[in-house]
Amino acid sequence: MNLNIGVIKGDGIGPEIVTEAMKVLDQVGKTYGHTCDYTQLLMGGASIDVHGVPLTDETVAAAKSCDAVLMGSIGGDAKTSPWYQLEPSKRPEAGLLRIRKELNLFANLRPAVLYDELKGACPLKEEITKGGFDMMIMRELTGGLYFGERRTVEENGVMTAYDSLTYNEEEIRRIAKRGFDIAMKRRKKVTSVDKANVLDSSRLWRKVVEEVAKEYPKVTLEHMLVDNCAMQLVKDPKQFDVILTENMFGDILSDEASMVTGSIGMLASASLNETKFGLYEPSGGSAPDIAGKGIANPIATILSAAMMLRFSFDLDKEADAIEQAVSRVLKEGYRTIDIMSEGKQQVDTEKMGNLIAGYIK
Repeated sequence: MNLNIGVIKGDGIGPEIVTEAMKVLDQVGKTYGHTCDYTQLLMGGASIDVHGVPLTDETVAAAKSCDAVLMGSIGGDAKTSPWYQLEPSKRPEAGLLRIRKELNLFANLRPAVLYDELKGACPLKEEITKGGFDMMIMRELTGGLYFGERRTVEENGVMTAYDSLTYNEEEIRRIAKRGFDIAMKRRKKVTSVDKANVLDSSRLWRKVVEEVAKEYPKVTLEHMLVDNCAMQLVKDPKQFDVILTENMFGDILSDEASMVTGSIGMLASASLNETKFGLYEPSGGSAPDIAGKGIANPIATILSAAMMLRFSFDLDKEADAIEQAVSRVLKEGYRTIDIMSEGKQQVDTEKMGNLIAGYIK
Protein backbone atom coordinates (compact mmCIF):
# COMPACT_ATOMS: atom_id res chain seq x y z
CA MET A 1 0.00 0.00 0.00
CA ASN A 2 1.12 3.55 -0.73
CA LEU A 3 0.69 5.78 2.33
CA ASN A 4 0.25 9.45 1.39
CA ILE A 5 1.23 11.24 4.61
CA GLY A 6 1.43 14.95 5.31
CA VAL A 7 4.14 15.85 7.83
CA ILE A 8 4.10 18.94 10.04
CA LYS A 9 7.33 18.83 12.02
CA GLY A 10 6.36 21.92 13.97
CA ASP A 11 8.36 23.85 16.55
CA GLY A 12 10.63 23.17 19.50
CA ILE A 13 11.26 19.43 19.83
CA GLY A 14 8.78 18.73 17.02
CA PRO A 15 11.32 18.15 14.24
CA GLU A 16 13.35 15.78 16.43
CA ILE A 17 10.49 13.56 17.53
CA VAL A 18 8.75 13.51 14.14
CA THR A 19 11.99 12.45 12.47
CA GLU A 20 12.10 9.37 14.71
CA ALA A 21 8.46 8.54 14.01
CA MET A 22 9.14 8.73 10.27
CA LYS A 23 12.09 6.40 10.75
CA VAL A 24 9.79 3.85 12.41
CA LEU A 25 7.16 4.25 9.68
CA ASP A 26 9.79 3.67 7.01
CA GLN A 27 10.86 0.49 8.77
CA VAL A 28 7.24 -0.66 8.90
CA GLY A 29 7.05 -0.03 5.16
CA LYS A 30 10.16 -2.12 4.49
CA THR A 31 8.92 -4.95 6.69
CA TYR A 32 5.32 -5.12 5.47
CA GLY A 33 5.67 -3.98 1.86
CA HIS A 34 4.32 -0.43 2.04
CA THR A 35 5.71 2.86 0.75
CA CYS A 36 5.46 6.14 2.64
CA ASP A 37 5.20 9.29 0.53
CA TYR A 38 5.70 12.35 2.74
CA THR A 39 4.52 15.87 1.98
CA GLN A 40 6.30 18.40 4.21
CA LEU A 41 3.97 21.10 5.55
CA LEU A 42 4.60 24.21 7.65
CA MET A 43 2.42 25.25 10.57
CA GLY A 44 2.80 27.17 13.81
CA GLY A 45 5.94 29.18 14.50
CA ALA A 46 7.78 27.58 11.59
CA SER A 47 5.09 28.92 9.26
CA ILE A 48 5.16 32.38 10.87
CA ASP A 49 8.90 32.57 10.22
CA VAL A 50 8.41 31.85 6.51
CA HIS A 51 4.94 33.16 5.66
CA GLY A 52 4.09 35.55 8.49
CA VAL A 53 1.02 33.51 9.49
CA PRO A 54 0.69 30.24 11.44
CA LEU A 55 -1.21 28.44 8.67
CA THR A 56 -1.63 29.27 5.00
CA ASP A 57 -4.48 28.37 2.67
CA GLU A 58 -1.98 26.43 0.56
CA THR A 59 -1.00 24.28 3.56
CA VAL A 60 -4.64 23.54 4.31
CA ALA A 61 -5.18 22.45 0.69
CA ALA A 62 -2.06 20.28 0.75
CA ALA A 63 -3.14 18.64 4.01
CA LYS A 64 -6.55 17.84 2.54
CA SER A 65 -4.85 16.08 -0.38
CA CYS A 66 -3.10 13.65 1.99
CA ASP A 67 -4.56 10.48 3.50
CA ALA A 68 -3.43 11.51 7.00
CA VAL A 69 -1.16 14.05 8.69
CA LEU A 70 1.56 13.33 11.25
CA MET A 71 2.42 16.36 13.35
CA GLY A 72 4.96 17.37 15.95
CA SER A 73 4.40 20.00 18.59
CA ILE A 74 3.43 23.61 17.90
CA GLY A 75 4.46 26.80 19.71
CA GLY A 76 7.33 28.25 21.68
CA ASP A 77 8.18 30.08 24.88
CA ALA A 78 5.40 32.60 25.44
CA LYS A 79 7.73 34.85 27.45
CA THR A 80 10.63 35.09 25.02
CA SER A 81 9.46 34.11 21.54
CA PRO A 82 8.62 36.95 19.12
CA TRP A 83 5.69 34.83 17.93
CA TYR A 84 3.83 35.82 21.10
CA GLN A 85 4.24 39.53 20.43
CA LEU A 86 1.73 39.07 17.61
CA GLU A 87 -2.03 39.36 18.05
CA PRO A 88 -3.66 36.09 19.19
CA SER A 89 -4.99 35.24 15.71
CA LYS A 90 -1.43 35.26 14.35
CA ARG A 91 0.22 33.14 17.06
CA PRO A 92 1.29 29.50 16.53
CA GLU A 93 -1.68 27.90 18.32
CA ALA A 94 -4.12 29.74 16.06
CA GLY A 95 -2.86 27.55 13.22
CA LEU A 96 -3.71 24.44 15.20
CA LEU A 97 -7.25 25.63 15.94
CA ARG A 98 -7.76 26.56 12.31
CA ILE A 99 -6.54 23.28 10.83
CA ARG A 100 -8.81 21.34 13.19
CA LYS A 101 -11.75 23.39 11.95
CA GLU A 102 -10.75 23.32 8.26
CA LEU A 103 -10.30 19.53 8.30
CA ASN A 104 -13.41 19.00 10.45
CA LEU A 105 -11.40 17.10 13.06
CA PHE A 106 -14.16 16.84 15.62
CA ALA A 107 -13.04 13.70 17.49
CA ASN A 108 -9.86 13.70 19.56
CA LEU A 109 -8.67 10.35 20.91
CA ARG A 110 -6.09 10.37 23.69
CA PRO A 111 -5.15 6.98 25.11
CA ALA A 112 -3.71 7.05 28.62
CA VAL A 113 -1.92 3.79 29.37
CA LEU A 114 0.26 2.96 32.38
CA TYR A 115 2.89 0.50 31.17
CA ASP A 116 3.93 -1.97 33.85
CA GLU A 117 7.56 -1.15 33.05
CA LEU A 118 6.93 2.51 33.93
CA LYS A 119 4.88 2.08 37.08
CA GLY A 120 7.72 3.60 39.08
CA ALA A 121 7.28 6.88 37.17
CA CYS A 122 3.62 7.13 38.12
CA PRO A 123 3.10 9.68 40.93
CA LEU A 124 0.21 7.70 42.41
CA LYS A 125 0.55 5.11 45.16
CA GLU A 126 1.29 1.60 43.94
CA GLU A 127 -1.85 0.16 45.56
CA ILE A 128 -3.90 2.50 43.34
CA THR A 129 -2.16 1.64 40.08
CA LYS A 130 -1.32 -2.02 40.63
CA GLY A 131 -2.02 -3.91 37.41
CA GLY A 132 -1.86 -0.71 35.36
CA PHE A 133 -4.69 1.08 33.61
CA ASP A 134 -5.77 1.71 30.03
CA MET A 135 -8.28 4.43 29.20
CA MET A 136 -9.25 6.38 26.08
CA ILE A 137 -10.30 10.01 26.43
CA MET A 138 -12.67 10.99 23.63
CA ARG A 139 -12.73 14.80 23.41
CA GLU A 140 -14.99 16.86 21.16
CA LEU A 141 -12.58 19.14 19.32
CA THR A 142 -14.36 21.73 17.17
CA GLY A 143 -17.04 23.18 19.43
CA GLY A 144 -17.52 24.66 22.88
CA LEU A 145 -15.66 27.58 24.42
CA TYR A 146 -12.66 27.35 22.12
CA PHE A 147 -14.76 28.07 19.04
CA GLY A 148 -17.58 30.14 20.51
CA GLU A 149 -18.05 33.88 20.07
CA ARG A 150 -15.76 36.00 22.24
CA ARG A 151 -15.19 39.67 22.90
CA THR A 152 -13.61 42.02 25.39
CA VAL A 153 -15.29 45.36 25.93
CA GLU A 154 -15.39 48.20 28.39
CA GLU A 155 -18.66 48.42 30.27
CA ASN A 156 -19.24 51.25 32.73
CA GLY A 157 -15.50 51.85 32.88
CA VAL A 158 -14.70 48.19 33.61
CA MET A 159 -13.04 45.84 31.12
CA THR A 160 -15.27 42.79 30.67
CA ALA A 161 -14.62 39.60 28.66
CA TYR A 162 -17.21 37.25 27.16
CA ASP A 163 -16.71 33.67 25.91
CA SER A 164 -19.64 31.62 24.57
CA LEU A 165 -19.94 27.88 25.19
CA THR A 166 -22.19 26.55 22.46
CA TYR A 167 -23.07 23.00 21.34
CA ASN A 168 -25.89 21.78 19.15
CA GLU A 169 -27.33 18.30 19.33
CA GLU A 170 -25.73 17.13 16.07
CA GLU A 171 -22.25 18.07 17.29
CA ILE A 172 -22.86 16.09 20.46
CA ARG A 173 -24.41 13.12 18.67
CA ARG A 174 -21.51 12.58 16.26
CA ILE A 175 -18.83 12.60 18.98
CA ALA A 176 -20.99 10.37 21.18
CA LYS A 177 -21.38 7.83 18.38
CA ARG A 178 -17.62 7.80 17.84
CA GLY A 179 -17.10 7.29 21.57
CA PHE A 180 -19.50 4.35 21.75
CA ASP A 181 -17.96 2.81 18.63
CA ILE A 182 -14.53 2.92 20.28
CA ALA A 183 -15.97 1.44 23.48
CA MET A 184 -17.36 -1.50 21.51
CA LYS A 185 -13.78 -2.37 20.51
CA ARG A 186 -12.55 -2.05 24.10
CA ARG A 187 -14.20 -2.94 27.42
CA LYS A 188 -17.67 -1.61 26.52
CA LYS A 189 -17.95 1.16 29.08
CA VAL A 190 -18.47 4.90 28.48
CA THR A 191 -18.15 7.54 31.18
CA SER A 192 -19.75 10.73 29.87
CA VAL A 193 -18.32 13.76 31.67
CA ASP A 194 -20.21 17.04 31.95
CA LYS A 195 -21.30 19.78 34.35
CA ALA A 196 -25.02 19.16 34.06
CA ASN A 197 -25.74 20.51 37.54
CA VAL A 198 -24.80 24.00 36.31
CA LEU A 199 -24.56 24.32 32.50
CA ASP A 200 -27.36 24.16 29.92
CA SER A 201 -24.85 22.90 27.33
CA SER A 202 -24.06 19.97 29.64
CA ARG A 203 -27.72 19.19 30.17
CA LEU A 204 -28.17 18.95 26.40
CA TRP A 205 -24.96 16.89 26.22
CA ARG A 206 -26.32 14.40 28.75
CA LYS A 207 -29.69 14.14 26.99
CA VAL A 208 -28.17 13.41 23.58
CA VAL A 209 -25.60 10.95 24.97
CA GLU A 210 -28.43 8.99 26.61
CA GLU A 211 -30.25 8.86 23.27
CA VAL A 212 -27.14 7.53 21.52
CA ALA A 213 -26.57 4.96 24.28
CA LYS A 214 -29.84 3.26 23.35
CA GLU A 215 -28.23 2.26 20.04
CA TYR A 216 -25.44 0.45 21.91
CA PRO A 217 -27.13 -1.94 24.39
CA LYS A 218 -23.86 -3.80 25.04
CA VAL A 219 -22.12 -0.65 26.30
CA THR A 220 -22.53 0.48 29.89
CA LEU A 221 -23.04 4.24 30.23
CA GLU A 222 -22.38 6.28 33.34
CA HIS A 223 -22.48 10.04 33.84
CA MET A 224 -19.91 11.87 35.92
CA LEU A 225 -19.50 15.54 36.77
CA VAL A 226 -16.19 16.95 35.61
CA ASP A 227 -14.96 17.91 39.07
CA ASN A 228 -15.63 14.39 40.33
CA CYS A 229 -13.92 12.92 37.28
CA ALA A 230 -10.80 14.99 37.97
CA MET A 231 -10.76 13.50 41.47
CA GLN A 232 -11.48 9.94 40.33
CA LEU A 233 -8.59 10.02 37.83
CA VAL A 234 -6.14 10.18 40.73
CA LYS A 235 -8.23 8.11 43.14
CA ASP A 236 -9.08 5.13 40.93
CA PRO A 237 -7.96 5.46 37.28
CA LYS A 238 -8.58 1.77 36.59
CA GLN A 239 -12.35 2.33 36.64
CA PHE A 240 -12.28 4.17 33.30
CA ASP A 241 -12.51 2.72 29.80
CA VAL A 242 -13.74 5.48 27.45
CA ILE A 243 -14.17 8.99 28.83
CA LEU A 244 -16.46 11.01 26.56
CA THR A 245 -16.49 14.76 27.05
CA GLU A 246 -16.60 18.24 25.52
CA ASN A 247 -13.71 20.36 24.34
CA MET A 248 -12.47 22.27 27.40
CA PHE A 249 -13.14 19.48 29.90
CA GLY A 250 -11.33 17.06 27.59
CA ASP A 251 -8.34 19.36 27.28
CA ILE A 252 -7.94 19.53 31.06
CA LEU A 253 -8.72 15.89 31.88
CA SER A 254 -6.45 14.47 29.18
CA ASP A 255 -3.48 16.41 30.55
CA GLU A 256 -4.27 15.14 34.04
CA ALA A 257 -4.52 11.58 32.73
CA SER A 258 -1.21 11.98 30.95
CA MET A 259 0.60 12.83 34.16
CA VAL A 260 -0.77 9.88 36.11
CA THR A 261 0.82 7.65 33.48
CA GLY A 262 4.19 9.07 34.51
CA SER A 263 5.13 11.18 31.49
CA ILE A 264 3.27 13.17 28.89
CA GLY A 265 6.07 12.12 26.51
CA MET A 266 4.45 8.67 26.34
CA LEU A 267 0.99 9.71 25.18
CA ALA A 268 -0.21 9.69 21.59
CA SER A 269 -3.31 11.35 20.19
CA ALA A 270 -5.46 11.24 17.09
CA SER A 271 -7.92 13.82 15.75
CA LEU A 272 -10.41 12.35 13.29
CA ASN A 273 -13.11 13.58 10.97
CA GLU A 274 -16.07 11.66 9.58
CA THR A 275 -13.89 9.83 7.03
CA LYS A 276 -10.65 7.88 7.55
CA PHE A 277 -8.64 11.10 7.57
CA GLY A 278 -6.90 12.03 10.79
CA LEU A 279 -4.22 14.28 12.25
CA TYR A 280 -1.88 12.47 14.63
CA GLU A 281 0.31 14.18 17.19
CA PRO A 282 1.89 13.70 20.63
CA SER A 283 -0.12 15.03 23.56
CA GLY A 284 2.80 17.04 24.95
CA GLY A 285 3.96 20.52 24.04
CA SER A 286 6.91 21.80 22.04
CA ALA A 287 9.24 21.97 25.10
CA PRO A 288 11.45 24.75 23.68
CA ASP A 289 13.71 24.53 26.75
CA ILE A 290 15.04 21.13 25.63
CA ALA A 291 14.82 21.59 21.84
CA GLY A 292 18.02 20.61 20.05
CA LYS A 293 19.49 18.79 23.03
CA GLY A 294 18.60 15.31 21.79
CA ILE A 295 16.85 14.35 25.03
CA ALA A 296 13.17 14.56 24.00
CA ASN A 297 11.09 11.40 24.28
CA PRO A 298 9.87 10.37 20.79
CA ILE A 299 7.63 7.53 21.99
CA ALA A 300 4.39 9.55 22.03
CA THR A 301 4.95 10.57 18.41
CA ILE A 302 5.86 7.02 17.42
CA LEU A 303 2.70 5.72 19.08
CA SER A 304 0.75 8.46 17.27
CA ALA A 305 2.12 7.02 14.02
CA ALA A 306 0.81 3.62 15.13
CA MET A 307 -2.63 5.16 15.69
CA MET A 308 -2.41 6.61 12.18
CA LEU A 309 -1.79 3.18 10.70
CA ARG A 310 -4.70 1.76 12.69
CA PHE A 311 -7.37 4.42 12.17
CA SER A 312 -6.56 6.00 8.80
CA PHE A 313 -5.10 3.02 6.92
CA ASP A 314 -6.72 0.03 8.69
CA LEU A 315 -3.26 -1.51 9.15
CA ASP A 316 -3.84 -3.12 12.54
CA LYS A 317 -1.01 -5.63 12.24
CA GLU A 318 1.49 -2.91 11.48
CA ALA A 319 0.19 -0.73 14.33
CA ASP A 320 0.50 -3.71 16.69
CA ALA A 321 4.11 -4.17 15.56
CA ILE A 322 4.99 -0.61 16.57
CA GLU A 323 3.26 -0.89 19.93
CA GLN A 324 4.98 -4.21 20.63
CA ALA A 325 8.35 -2.72 19.67
CA VAL A 326 7.81 0.14 22.14
CA SER A 327 6.88 -2.32 24.86
CA ARG A 328 9.95 -4.44 24.15
CA VAL A 329 12.31 -1.47 24.33
CA LEU A 330 10.83 -0.48 27.68
CA LYS A 331 11.04 -4.05 29.01
CA GLU A 332 14.72 -4.15 28.08
CA GLY A 333 15.28 -1.11 30.26
CA TYR A 334 15.91 1.67 27.76
CA ARG A 335 14.70 5.11 28.85
CA THR A 336 14.84 8.74 27.78
CA ILE A 337 15.57 11.15 30.57
CA ASP A 338 11.93 12.00 31.36
CA ILE A 339 11.13 8.37 32.27
CA MET A 340 14.56 7.41 33.60
CA SER A 341 14.77 5.41 36.83
CA GLU A 342 17.51 3.72 38.78
CA GLY A 343 19.05 0.68 37.10
CA LYS A 344 17.84 1.57 33.59
CA GLN A 345 19.86 2.64 30.56
CA GLN A 346 19.41 6.24 29.46
CA VAL A 347 19.36 6.89 25.71
CA ASP A 348 18.89 9.97 23.58
CA THR A 349 16.08 10.75 21.15
CA GLU A 350 17.76 9.26 18.09
CA LYS A 351 18.83 6.08 19.91
CA MET A 352 15.30 5.50 21.16
CA GLY A 353 13.99 5.80 17.61
CA ASN A 354 16.66 3.42 16.32
CA LEU A 355 15.86 0.83 19.00
CA ILE A 356 12.13 0.87 18.28
CA ALA A 357 12.65 0.73 14.51
CA GLY A 358 15.05 -2.19 15.01
CA TYR A 359 12.33 -4.24 16.69
CA ILE A 360 9.80 -3.87 13.86
CA LYS A 361 9.48 -7.42 12.58
